[in-house]
Amino acid sequence: MIQYKTKEEIEIMRISCLLVGKAHEAVIPFLKPGISTLKINELVETFILDQQAIPSFKNYHGFPYATCISMNDAVVHGFPGNYELKDGDILSLDIGVLKNGFHGDSAYTYAIGEIDNELKRLLKVTKESLYFGIEKARAGNRIGDISNAIQEHTEKKHGFGVVREMVGHGLGRKLHEDPQVPNYGKKGYGPKLKEGMVLAIEPMINLGVKDIFQSEDGWTVLTKDKKVSAHFEHDVCVTKTEPDVLSSFELIEEAEKKNINLSWSYN
Repeated sequence: MIQYKTKEEIEIMRISCLLVGKAHEAVIPFLKPGISTLKINELVETFILDQQAIPSFKNYHGFPYATCISMNDAVVHGFPGNYELKDGDILSLDIGVLKNGFHGDSAYTYAIGEIDNELKRLLKVTKESLYFGIEKARAGNRIGDISNAIQEHTEKKHGFGVVREMVGHGLGRKLHEDPQVPNYGKKGYGPKLKEGMVLAIEPMINLGVKDIFQSEDGWTVLTKDKKVSAHFEHDVCVTKTEPDVLSSFELIEEAEKKNINLSWSYN
């Protein structure tokens, strides 16, 4: 059942959604070759707890960490561990925050050091597709309009693989609510968008084929052809006029440009 939020609830949610961006900002200065993904997780968790908030992901259906850190050919739900970042890595960092009874959930993909032009194109196109999807998040449209906009830009126009099994979702007092928001689909299909719906829109796009599989840890989702995947996510409230983006990349992008160990020219 879709949960519609009041204007007051939306403003409370906005606090959680913006806090996720601040958590990203806090860890960006440490993203450089040599740092372990487990240390990144610890930094993010400490920041969230210092804000009197709760990491949404930790212990969610048994997930043991505060963040999902997906490296290179990992699509989503990656386990932090002893792996140390190196030049040329692609890191997708997905963070969730619970504060004042509502969740915020936002992901961003970072390039460590120099990457080739094809990887830059993947990151650029995936990020662009997020905003194409957001543009369709208007009352009167349907979920399929969001899905189709993402698929058209990533798969039809640029030839990348759109993951089918993993999708966006509703967001609110629960981390995952109805409706599901696929990154592929037909215009005019799916649940009708109404004022007060909050959606976590999150393109998960592969450099190669769309096919994926789950690793032995039971969580990490990997590309079948071992090629890189990218992931960007915003929380968006449907209104009668313009989509209201509750999360923000502004602080992330500013911090990204200040870190000489990150490639950001794909933005």
